Amino acid sequence: MESEITVEGMASYGNYKIFASGENCRLYDIGIEYDRHSWGRFLRARVDYVAEVLPMLLLNQPTQMDIWGNTLSQSRKTLPGIGIAPIGFRLLWLDRRSIKPYLMAKGGILAFTQKPLSSHSTYENFSLQSAAGVQVRINHRYDLRLGLFGDLHFSDGFIVPVNPGLDVMTATMGITYHLGNGRRGLVH
Repeated sequence: MESEITVEGMASYGNYKIFASGENCRLYDIGIEYDRHSWGRFLRARVDYVAEVLPMLLLNQPTQMDIWGNTLSQSRKTLPGIGIAPIGFRLLWLDRRSIKPYLMAKGGILAFTQKPLSSHSTYENFSLQSAAGVQVRINHRYDLRLGLFGDLHFSDGFIVPVNPGLDVMTATMGITYHLGNGRRGLVH
């Protein structure tokens, strides 16, 4: 099976209120992602299983927020956390070429050392991330991954009476290492 490991960093560059009410926050992470060609092809794209571990997660938010995640102060604080996204898929087009566009979606859980966004929320939150970007071949073993347009949503899913949540737009950049014989990704 064709598979690869990617070490990737993510930074948010804005947030909006569609599925969540949180505002004025920035989210950063470093993750290790595993992709495995497991599910054949769909829409002429290779379909991969995706799982990710986030050993470092930083949420920069206002110091004081109401129960729904609206800003009450100008001062800021940073909350560290971790995450895991064991369920995901990626559609990878032109997988034997130098430039490979992709679409991806992952679901999992984020956990913070303090309750994010509201004192009425939970330490653990469900997450859903989607992204579109390209992988560019560096050589037969390595690719550069550029996640140009992404979205990350997290919330507690109303486990408690209040669900502040956050939706952020994201960009990612990472290095991909191809496991196996090293011939994957070459045009024959």
